Amino acid sequence: MKARRTVAAALSVLALTAVAACGKDGSPSSDSAKSGSAAPQLPTYQVNADAKLDGSPVWTEAKKNGKLRIGAKSDQPFLGFEDVQTGKRNGFDIEIAKMVAADLGFSADQIEFTTINSSARETSLSGGQVDYYVGTYSINDKRKAQIDFAGPYYIAGQSLLVTKDNTDITDKTTIKGKSVCTVTGSTSVDNIKSFEPKITTFDSYSLCVEKLLTKEVDAVTTDDAILKGYAAKNQGKLKVVGEPFSKERYGIGLKKGDAVLQKAINDALKKHEENGDWKKAYDATLGLSGSDAPAIPDLDPTTAA
Repeated sequence: MKARRTVAAALSVLALTAVAACGKDGSPSSDSAKSGSAAPQLPTYQVNADAKLDGSPVWTEAKKNGKLRIGAKSDQPFLGFEDVQTGKRNGFDIEIAKMVAADLGFSADQIEFTTINSSARETSLSGGQVDYYVGTYSINDKRKAQIDFAGPYYIAGQSLLVTKDNTDITDKTTIKGKSVCTVTGSTSVDNIKSFEPKITTFDSYSLCVEKLLTKEVDAVTTDDAILKGYAAKNQGKLKVVGEPFSKERYGIGLKKGDAVLQKAINDALKKHEENGDWKKAYDATLGLSGSDAPAIPDLDPTTAA
């Protein structure tokens, strides 16, 4: 795909972590978040019963076993979240994983999700612990030396989360002297130092959000996709402000060298972006934050087979 495909105009749940740094959180009811006749509905995906990926060792083994093993995050509300009581997964990344699986010939009940920590993603893919990984996984050259990517399917960027009634902080240029919270050791700290905020750090974004809700800090910063999830979880209380001031291309990670599977995943992403499923999935998850869907990114030629 060449030019940027613009998403049609307008495009479940509880705890948390982050991309370059993650955290834990409680659980908002996805059911309550989606209640109401006007609430956006998740798309449904038709399983491609004729899917056949000759030459893909990963797909062949998955088909033989009758299940697809997908790595994901479990503590990112409305993005990649697991309800610890029911074991059910939900969020935008989970929908991306499911729509791709359907095109590969696997129904939702044939998916086995496994929570993989950020630091173990490459080794899990290379070692065959999972067949592919969907979870705020930024494409970069260092990772591409170890694994392959399909996508990107979403462009995220560092942004700011504030309380709904905050009119002082509107973007990165307005945080001077303000208390801004992020996760200890994350790259988000380096990205905001030049704007001279008072930086507060905790081990998780969920703790930052707790402090924001009680107004012990003025803002929380990390990837906007993660912040949107918290805004969706706290509808009417929090909002994401300003334009993103970094660029993270989220891709689907897979074992290096399986060009057939890589192409099939890229084809599936393109199909579901163009038929509106991507937009529907966004609207019913991260879109509940009140933030419009961003433009769908072009597939990266360097990730395409």
